[in-house]
Amino acid sequence: MYSIADKATRVTEMATTQTVFLVDDDPGVLKALSRVLRADGWSVESFESAEAFLARPEHVVEGCLVLDVAMPGLDGLELQRRLAAAGASLPIVFVSGHGDIPMAVRAIQAGATNFLTKPVQAQALIAAVRAAIEQDTSARQARANIEELRQRLASLTPREREVLTALAAGRLNKQIAGDLGVVEQTVKFHRTRIMRRMKARTVAELMLIAARLGIGGVVPPGEPVAPSEKPRQKRPRA
Repeated sequence: MYSIADKATRVTEMATTQTVFLVDDDPGVLKALSRVLRADGWSVESFESAEAFLARPEHVVEGCLVLDVAMPGLDGLELQRRLAAAGASLPIVFVSGHGDIPMAVRAIQAGATNFLTKPVQAQALIAAVRAAIEQDTSARQARANIEELRQRLASLTPREREVLTALAAGRLNKQIAGDLGVVEQTVKFHRTRIMRRMKARTVAELMLIAARLGIGGVVPPGEPVAPSEKPRQKRPRA
């Protein structure tokens, strides 16, 4: 658990390394929201249209997008769709003076982290931006962790991969030896090499890594899965 001081430090670090992008066709709203966010320590870039935001040199960056829904030309929901199609993971906080429940549901289902109604309260905006960026930072770290595990997995030989898959499926050393037509000592040798290459200190830790990669069983709840791996699903009992 983070202490209040730890959380304050994390917020300060995020504010100095990430940018909040404001997109709204109302100059007055842009000015007011920019003032609130800058006062909280965030770097802010403002755009009066979705097209202007897309035209910036690098629009796929770390930070947060505070986005109006109803705008002339490209509206907020369409911008959200285009960013998703382009693979951008920038978290979005919607703000709208004309939003309704179905619109909010559509935005959230499409990946938005929050949907605020104008006039936006300063503390509500700050809280939404902080939560969105913390969530995005955690997701980025999780993806980086999975990629590192995939690189370790790629370092295994085909036989080591076979042994790892069998271990993750709950097979015993002697059972694996029988399946592969080798002696049990060979399986133990492979297991030792696998643990070293996967940087697992214990067999239990190795099994957790295998589960996170979707190897040999069901992925633990809430754990990200390597895209190339397809975890087996538990079959319902008859």
